[in-house]
Amino acid sequence: MPRRHIRVTGAPEAPLRAALTALRTELGVPESFAPEVLAEAEQAAKAPALPSYDATDIPLFTIDPPAATDLDQAMHMSRQGTGYRVRYAIADVAAFVVPGAALDAETHRRVTTLYFPDERIPLHPALLSEGAASLLPGQDRPAALWTIVLDADARTLAVDVRRALVRSRARLDYAAVQKQTDDKTAEEPLALLKEIGEARERLEVERGGISLNVPEQEIIERNHTYELTYRAPLPADGWNAQISLLTGMAAADLMLSAGTGVLRTLPAAPDGAVGRLRRTAHALHIDWPHHVSYAQLIRSLDPRRPHHAAFLQECTTLLRGAGYTVFRDGALPPITTHAAVAAPYAHCTAPLRRLADRYASELCLAAAADEAPPDWVLAALDALPHQMADGSRRAGTVERECVDIVEAALLAGRVGEVFDGCVVEVEEHQPTVGTVQLESPAIIGRIEGGGQLPLGERLRVRLTQADPASAKVRFEPA
Repeated sequence: MPRRHIRVTGAPEAPLRAALTALRTELGVPESFAPEVLAEAEQAAKAPALPSYDATDIPLFTIDPPAATDLDQAMHMSRQGTGYRVRYAIADVAAFVVPGAALDAETHRRVTTLYFPDERIPLHPALLSEGAASLLPGQDRPAALWTIVLDADARTLAVDVRRALVRSRARLDYAAVQKQTDDKTAEEPLALLKEIGEARERLEVERGGISLNVPEQEIIERNHTYELTYRAPLPADGWNAQISLLTGMAAADLMLSAGTGVLRTLPAAPDGAVGRLRRTAHALHIDWPHHVSYAQLIRSLDPRRPHHAAFLQECTTLLRGAGYTVFRDGALPPITTHAAVAAPYAHCTAPLRRLADRYASELCLAAAADEAPPDWVLAALDALPHQMADGSRRAGTVERECVDIVEAALLAGRVGEVFDGCVVEVEEHQPTVGTVQLESPAIIGRIEGGGQLPLGERLRVRLTQADPASAKVRFEPA
């Protein structure tokens, strides 16, 4: 599921980059691995546990951003009768990580890869996540190989997953995939990505699911000032995401059938959160009639339009109630679905970047083989939701603090200026304090002062503080 993507360019000594460096220090983010962890990773890279099943004849390919080297997934699509066969290889992290050893303990401390606008703090050492465990082209790699058979409408008919040795043939990026698809030069396995992706998108609409095409924000430093731009996702981004969602849904069904597993769950958004989002839409001049559902609105937006892009960024707030739900021995939990997916769903496709995926993969492999899960998986299962919650909170703090720093940098030097905005939130016991969404630039900040703030109404506001070093943006009624 999506997160906010923010990227910063500029010199390391620029105020914004300096503030991000200070934030990592403040949060105690571990930027390096202990020597014993690195030594263990180096040994694992030289001698991973390799599977006996050889699937290197499948011409898999990866689709990632151009600079990415931590490649979790590789795929291949083919026709099967009137339907399709999707083969999806997921990096087998368990082939490199010994349960209970130093590297395993470190991943349980880190839990997730942390994304800052200027750098990434990885879950695993780079010699694994960007090297020996990554599904790089031309390299034999251990993987969990999913085979999902679909009918003509791309509905799932059969699922299998097993350990396999795989070899990717090509590393593609979204722009190249889009161009080949549009030019009709893509070979059939890649051309089928569009066909299957669009069919799965239709099924998503049918079941009431929602995929957020969250644009990437880029902050560009020029002459000691900053500019905000957005990179709208391509249709190919969405097709690729549908294959990951398909696998996550298949994983959830497999674990539910086996009676033991870990799901990614999300209850329906509370009315208050949706109401706040409606006020944000109003602030950004996005028409959201009351008879139009959230899902319908999302599908009508164009992420290439800056105010739509800004709104899609804010829509990620509705995903903050997501968590991990463990069940075992056939005792199913009261909530098994993810509200945005509108179906049971599991995180299993990004084990290089997320701890829970390694465990979900092991549970699925055991379920498909009709075997009991490994003891080390069962022993860690009950603590996993708490660990993932801690990691998610840390990642959420990083995201929120980075957004605050970036927004302060964008407004630095403009203290005293007046902007058009809309009050999207008012504190219950302090009606003179709240949150304002600016129309342009699309920034959210705290507003204080004056009389009772007019919730949901447009308001002229004056910037009183914008300091990247303190990550503070403050307004007052003008």
